[in-house]
Amino acid sequence: MRILIAEDEVATAKALKVLLEKAKYSVDIVHNGDDAWDYISSGSYEVVVLDIMMPGMNGLEVLTKMRKEQIFTPVLMLTAKSEIEDRVAGLEAGADDYLPKPFATSELIARIKALGRRSESYSDLEKKAGNLLLDGNRYEMRVKDKSVSLTNKEYQLMELFIQHPKHVFSTEHLMEKIWGYDSDSGIDVVWTHIGYVRKKLRELDADVEIKTIRGAGYSLEVM
Repeated sequence: MRILIAEDEVATAKALKVLLEKAKYSVDIVHNGDDAWDYISSGSYEVVVLDIMMPGMNGLEVLTKMRKEQIFTPVLMLTAKSEIEDRVAGLEAGADDYLPKPFATSELIARIKALGRRSESYSDLEKKAGNLLLDGNRYEMRVKDKSVSLTNKEYQLMELFIQHPKHVFSTEHLMEKIWGYDSDSGIDVVWTHIGYVRKKLRELDADVEIKTIRGAGYSLEVM
């Protein structure tokens, strides 16, 4: 399941990302409403977690824009405010759930799981490209009776490629989408993980490959 967390408290967002990735979720984080909208409008998420108080567009404005644009991804609102009028405003704008700060991380994860089960795309955890099956339940790739396990980042890379066949992703775009704005990793982490995934595709005798497009980036293509 792919989750977007829009939270302006950087430390809180990073901590949530770590916890959710340990629970085998793919997680993107942003720290303002404008970036949240950019990710939501161009990405594919099963659940969006929105902090109400953010720079740029606030959470309610992002949510209102989502619903206006017919994006019905389940949304969990976070806020330091616990007054009833704030809860009502969020729900009336189209929020699916509401969690005031401070909150227990176990409760947040439970609520995200519940919203994920309601997402239309939640059941679509198996994605195909050529003879390759990407299994989001087991975090593995399969070709017939062969399978290989994937790390969280490897899975996110393959999910992104399969969802956008033949699309050319620059190294910088992959860095931003998979590792995030605030990653301490260098750009070479992208090249390293592309190498790992290519090796696993060869082990499976998959008929898809990640091609290098000179001067542009990478693209997944069926051979």
